[in-house]
Amino acid sequence: MSGPRCPQCAQPWVSPRLLPCLHSLCDPCLRRLGALEGEPGGAARPVLCPVCDAEVSLPPGGVGQLTPDCLAGSRAGAAAGCDLCADGAAAGRCLTCGVRLCPFCCRAHRRQKKTASHAVMELENTKDCSQTGKPLLCPSHPTEELRLFCEQCDQPVCQECVLGRHRQHPYDFTSNVIHRHGDALRKLLNNTQQHMDTLEDVLSQIDKMGSAVRSRAEAVATEICLFASGYVRAIEEHRDRLLKQLEDLKVQKENLLHLQKAQLQQLLLDMRTGVEFTEHLLMSGSDLEILITKGVVSSRLTKLNSVAYSTHPSVDDRIQFSAQERAGQCCGYAVFGAVLNKVVDPARCTLHGEGLHSARQNQRTGFTLLCNDTTGERMGQGGEAVQVTITHKDKRDCAVKPTVCDNGDGTYYISYSPEEPGLYAVCVCVKGQYVQGSPFALMVKHKFREHQGVFHCCTFCSSGGQKAARCACGGTMPGGYQGCGHGHKGHPGCHHWSCCGQVKQSSECLGGPPGDTSSRSLLRTVAL
Repeated sequence: MSGPRCPQCAQPWVSPRLLPCLHSLCDPCLRRLGALEGEPGGAARPVLCPVCDAEVSLPPGGVGQLTPDCLAGSRAGAAAGCDLCADGAAAGRCLTCGVRLCPFCCRAHRRQKKTASHAVMELENTKDCSQTGKPLLCPSHPTEELRLFCEQCDQPVCQECVLGRHRQHPYDFTSNVIHRHGDALRKLLNNTQQHMDTLEDVLSQIDKMGSAVRSRAEAVATEICLFASGYVRAIEEHRDRLLKQLEDLKVQKENLLHLQKAQLQQLLLDMRTGVEFTEHLLMSGSDLEILITKGVVSSRLTKLNSVAYSTHPSVDDRIQFSAQERAGQCCGYAVFGAVLNKVVDPARCTLHGEGLHSARQNQRTGFTLLCNDTTGERMGQGGEAVQVTITHKDKRDCAVKPTVCDNGDGTYYISYSPEEPGLYAVCVCVKGQYVQGSPFALMVKHKFREHQGVFHCCTFCSSGGQKAARCACGGTMPGGYQGCGHGHKGHPGCHHWSCCGQVKQSSECLGGPPGDTSSRSLLRTVAL
């Protein structure tokens, strides 16, 4: 028997239903699908789609709650036949009898006395019916056709539904809402098609990069062979060792490319399946069929569009051979030559310099980052991704913008100029990972200002510590009076806030003994 068949059992469709991955299976096959091992029996049962091996979840109500696939037969390319003669393809449908008719039977149906009054419509004008040529009936009220759409529940309903379970829900005729929902599906479809174009371009780049990796590997192998020919046995053994390292590196890079390619190909295949299904749904499905299937299609396309993927190959073709590199001893001979593919190890990178833990306000300083590979050896070349953040611990909105200078030899100089004093947290990362000792604390002190004058000490004391008192340099005292040894037993000297914002202390007053309030008595000041 020819016609559309279930991809699982290869039998004619029996109540086909859609899985979330947009593959259809007949109802009996869906009920035979087993749950994944180790999954507890719960509301949502995960199963594996036998077509694409994707893990999907059955709804809490089981297989019966899956969306029916009204277009399963038409996707398989099967043309509906005439219900009367079974010889020709159906071209129309009698709205009274509900039978499909070929062009010859359509004419005969109109000529016969018993059926002359029946209305016969062409199939292309019967989009309100399913592909079987029959009206779509409500699953809750089998005698009622689905002609309305409940906006709150987002599903087609019948007249009985809006009088019962969907009472007071906003609803409208399917013909009035199909344009809005169809446009939403078309927008999702367009986004998915754009992703497909990008994926195809990335896959093309991966193929080219694979060829580049193989070409570079072959070129390096040739260099290695030419270099090794002069050393006879020792160099031949050294050559074999280098070729093994190169092969391992090539295999490693190709494996990464193959893995990325397989993942992107699967994503592209899933998107192509979704796009083909959605295109067919929008072109061939009736309004009701689109509305019935809209939910699962929207969910699938949205999920596919949200998958993150890299638009560049995961590896590069940086494979080089250096004939000047010392390779130690081979058969008692000093040999040279090595495959260069050093990878920086953030855990082995170190920080050096005076600007690591202390700095002065508004004064530029810095420190040096030394990058090493996984063996602890210096990289010897620049180009690494270095990120540095300097953030005030008390003022989250206060950050210092550092400057990173690549010296090209595996070292990087980080300079900065903090504007606010206080405690900062400094984070240094290479390729997104903290280097050794990071994050660390940085203390920024007030800007140093050396005081050049002398206080009129006793004048300040006699004023009661007023801020209006003037220093010999012309500045005022922004702080308060803390005490003076003049006339106060137990105080060894004078303590004041200087005009430059720092505490000045002296055990010696110039110009008069303790208690002297004349303007000649001065306090010797010492810059802190």
